[in-house]
Amino acid sequence: MSRIGKKAIAIPSGVTVTLDGQTVTVKGPKGQLAWTVSDEIAVTHESGQLTVAPRNDSQRARGLWGLSRTLLDNMVTGVTKGYEEVLELVGVGYRAALKGQALSLQLGFSHDVDIPPPAGIAFAVPKQTEVRIAGIDKQLVGEVAARIRRIRPPEPYKGKGVRYAGEQVRRKEGKKK
Repeated sequence: MSRIGKKAIAIPSGVTVTLDGQTVTVKGPKGQLAWTVSDEIAVTHESGQLTVAPRNDSQRARGLWGLSRTLLDNMVTGVTKGYEEVLELVGVGYRAALKGQALSLQLGFSHDVDIPPPAGIAFAVPKQTEVRIAGIDKQLVGEVAARIRRIRPPEPYKGKGVRYAGEQVRRKEGKKK
């Protein structure tokens, strides 16, 4: 039995959930998300709650049970509160700026790295060394943050690079004479 899958998802006021076959659509104040649930999972909507249950007792159905519940809960949270990821730029001359909607990064290359925002993602630069990525789709926010970090990941000797806020970089000792 899935401990996560057994929990019901509470639908807050201002959020509407539509079930169309296996497609679940969630509309809220921040936007709309849709996802098609596997045929092995049954989703029911009653009295302001979403319930997820496996249709059979196969290992695949039991594995998808908790996953489906978590993805639906992330959709409900996304359209109500949204998601945000914060990146820090550490290094001399490393800075970020907005060019219209696009993010422009100076990361020690001979050129600036310009990143256009995908649909549903907004960039913010409160400080030159901090980038905020916001959106309603948790997976997309995390993917965009990971792609930006991959441009110049933190290196272990000086710690320079793009890192998640609060990320600890394991430092190595330099070469000795």
